Amino acid sequence: MLRQSFFRLLVLAAAGGLLAWPARAQSSPSEFTAKLGPVEDLKAVFATVESVRVASARTRIGGTISELLVTEGTPVERGQRIALVTDPKLNLQIEALESRIQSLEAQRVNAKAVFDRVRELWQNGTVAKARYDEAETNLNVATRQLAAMRSERDVVSQQQVEGAVLAPSEGRVLKVNVTRGTNVQAGDVVATLTAEAYILRMQLPERHARYIHEGQAVLVGHRGLGATAQPSADPTRAGRIRQVYPEMEQGRVMADVEVAGLGNYFVGERVPVYVSTGTRQTFTVPANLLFQRYGVTYARLKDVGDTVVQVGQAIAGNVEVLSGLKDGDVLVGPEAGR
Repeated sequence: MLRQSFFRLLVLAAAGGLLAWPARAQSSPSEFTAKLGPVEDLKAVFATVESVRVASARTRIGGTISELLVTEGTPVERGQRIALVTDPKLNLQIEALESRIQSLEAQRVNAKAVFDRVRELWQNGTVAKARYDEAETNLNVATRQLAAMRSERDVVSQQQVEGAVLAPSEGRVLKVNVTRGTNVQAGDVVATLTAEAYILRMQLPERHARYIHEGQAVLVGHRGLGATAQPSADPTRAGRIRQVYPEMEQGRVMADVEVAGLGNYFVGERVPVYVSTGTRQTFTVPANLLFQRYGVTYARLKDVGDTVVQVGQAIAGNVEVLSGLKDGDVLVGPEAGR
């Protein structure tokens, strides 16, 4: 009794159009001649968002991190200061050099005064030429010592300037390796950042390696866990293979895909990519020429009637038919002949 009631419910639902294909709402039927044609066989793989180049911002002097101006994810420009390293000993060295410079300046002033007096006496013939040469030599030595000490002070001052850790290129900070107050040595890595735009790095099985090449167009699917296995069901974007690596690892070939708009993605995020791995012959028909009855898909053939078909994936707005049609069949709308 329960089985008969369930069957009666199915019949009423079919009569009311509840189980009909969504495209049956079209008012006028159309015709379509089924012909075998080549379509690309798309392989769905997951690619990982990677940076083309990764750069390291390093310290140039030893000391203590007194300022840290970035965190993970901070966008930076080339030459932007991201941290500051200070060394208290540098200030002490500069103070000591300043004192020595003042002493040498006094010595030079004294040597210049002595030289002026000896030159005047030598011009009057009062002192010998040897005394004039000695005074001139003492003045030159004092002048050179003062210049050397000023250069040494400039070197220490430049070391203070080099305490600023600068971003080596434009990009986004991926990782910060230090905190404020950390003791560092010259050459230590303060932060790691992306140096160029992002790419998608994918791995394909060895059997598909012969189908891919540089410049080949690919489809990039929707980001996130909501991506489906069919490219037609996701908002796809066009991409291009920019590089195919010549070395295989564990039976897989690696390739990089270039696509616009990856700047807001996470490094390491997985994104579906659909790659053509050859062509195959199949039927593709408009979706409005197919309808369902009791969960089975039908196509209505002109001068023949309804026939059961097995559908595949959606391709370029049409639906792939795997079986049930032959070359030359004319499909009409589901309302034709009623």
